[in-house]
Amino acid sequence: MALLVAGIILFIATHLVRPFAPGLRAGSIATLGKPAFMAIHGIVSLLSLVMMAYGFVQARETGGTMLYQPPTFMTHITLTLMVISAICLVAAFLPAGYIRTKLKFPAVAAIKAWAFAHLLANGESYSVLLFGAILAWAIVLQISLKKRVTTGEATLPVFVSVRYDLIAAVLGLALYGLIVLKLHEWIIGVAPLVL
Repeated sequence: MALLVAGIILFIATHLVRPFAPGLRAGSIATLGKPAFMAIHGIVSLLSLVMMAYGFVQARETGGTMLYQPPTFMTHITLTLMVISAICLVAAFLPAGYIRTKLKFPAVAAIKAWAFAHLLANGESYSVLLFGAILAWAIVLQISLKKRVTTGEATLPVFVSVRYDLIAAVLGLALYGLIVLKLHEWIIGVAPLVL
């Protein structure tokens, strides 16, 4: 589980530099230049994601302590929350429709729904560690983003068209289908649906 823990720490540390160490971020950008800083940040982020995914698979193979046994019906709630998560994630990358304007930070909402959904369906220690840490990080990130909006450092999306809600719903459902039917099993080694 050491690789999983290291991946989580690296991911959270790199993604909380802006709210907790803005001087470090600004100094790094001044020294390296923004393109180099963003490239390094992207590479470290990708590395942390690979570490978390591989560490999670390793932890699952070696076993972990069962902290709680989720009831079977939680699987249905998890799958439903994942539909919402996929639609929110897609909406975050489109011009603003109602979804994006009402949620303000739809990517963060998607991450929180994803993490919470997985906590409902998984009671193993390594699952609780990963999804609990990501959920906590997303909550801190949302608080940070709200502060950035209040100080004028960031702006909220302005409504463009409901068309983008429809596109988010269609593409979100397609993404959900791809994840449930193939990607989840390919990346994590577990099929969310047994057909």
